[in-house]
Amino acid sequence: MSESNDRQVEPTVPLRHGRIDLALHNLRAGNGRALLLLHGLGEHSRPADWASDGPPAWANEWRGPIWGLDFTGHGQSTIPSGGGYTAEMLLGDADAALEFLGEATVVGRGLGAYVGLMVAGARAGRVAGAVLCDGPGLAGGGIQPGTPFVVLPQFGLGEAPDPFALVELARDVRPPDYAVNFVRLAFESSTVSEPITVSAVVRPEWLSAVASEPGVLSTSLERALQLYGE
Repeated sequence: MSESNDRQVEPTVPLRHGRIDLALHNLRAGNGRALLLLHGLGEHSRPADWASDGPPAWANEWRGPIWGLDFTGHGQSTIPSGGGYTAEMLLGDADAALEFLGEATVVGRGLGAYVGLMVAGARAGRVAGAVLCDGPGLAGGGIQPGTPFVVLPQFGLGEAPDPFALVELARDVRPPDYAVNFVRLAFESSTVSEPITVSAVVRPEWLSAVASEPGVLSTSLERALQLYGE
């Protein structure tokens, strides 16, 4: 279901991913292709974030509507019982948002950057550019598993952000070659010539590998939005 520019859209649209109810927030109206924001680990995309001081300066570079998705276990989306979080689970969240929006450009922070990379490869026909930015989550994700012991959170259960999400996604294993596969998938089928842009300063192993791939851009968020908005 694609958004029409001449119809009213609810401030928060409920979406369904399996048994999860997701919250997709309409942060700013506009005409043209949608911009989908994917937050970092432990964050959310509630419109109240923008209400006090107005949209951030970089938002002025985008003419189309701007949307923010709350991942599973974050913000106003469902908190599942007992954890079980992976980046691939959140990829399904982003896919549900794209199903509603149609074609979109994606901007992700930290954990959201990784999910943005994955969805740019997995749904290349719908993602017209993905910008990978600094933010919490996966900054230290290495290529080897960590401790085999399961950490059980003792506080904050039932509240967002879900403590299970913070524990499990912070330890998620992210091999560089796995991330590079999504870059190559994006280049094979994307509707834009340069589908991946790295705007992050902090670059863990997986992101350094992505940035080193031929054709991947490295520039500021503002410049990336200018390029993808043309």
